[in-house]
Amino acid sequence: MLAFLAPFVTDLVSNYGYLGIFVLMLLGSACIPIPSEIVMAFGGALASETFADQVLGDPSKSLSLLGVIVVGVLGSLAGSLLAYWLGYAGGRPMVDRWGKYLMLRPHEVDRAQDWFERHGQAAVFWSRLIPLVRAFISLPAGVARMNLGAFTLYTTLGLLPWTIGLALAGRSLGDQWNDVERFIAPVSIAAGIALAALVVWWIIRRRRARVESGEA
Repeated sequence: MLAFLAPFVTDLVSNYGYLGIFVLMLLGSACIPIPSEIVMAFGGALASETFADQVLGDPSKSLSLLGVIVVGVLGSLAGSLLAYWLGYAGGRPMVDRWGKYLMLRPHEVDRAQDWFERHGQAAVFWSRLIPLVRAFISLPAGVARMNLGAFTLYTTLGLLPWTIGLALAGRSLGDQWNDVERFIAPVSIAAGIALAALVVWWIIRRRRARVESGEA
């Protein structure tokens, strides 16, 4: 998924280290689908003992695992807050005007707002574990005016397992770090299907409730 971006991502991380990770993770959480699994897995590989020296031929490009994780979380949180603020400040007018460029249609925003009114906290947490979905979830959360403290808390809790797991996997695999992305692909597809099924079930349930209410 978005594997064609891998050379760009790895070059940026290898050349700019922590700054590259921060910027890429920020963009990946701010409605720009940068593949964070590649960013964090490659960053984790740079934290292995031999990868930078033997594979890149430059031991100075080695990073610390803790540093990779901390910068990855901070970058993702910053990008999430930026997207949240855009949704919060611009509201529906902004989404209606510019949302089409992010593949957000008005009726989808309507559903998102209704969703966040009922399940906002859970949606923000679980969506952080699904590639692509994680890049867009903050905008409708802002539009729905989700409480900022709750948004920050659940965003951070959702970011931790994703960033830590990918960084650890990348360090463990070393020069085979790209196997992480190949493993994540089918898992994320299954998770996306499960989330879509959950949303469909919820919509059907809502419609049935409205019909029954109207009949009553």
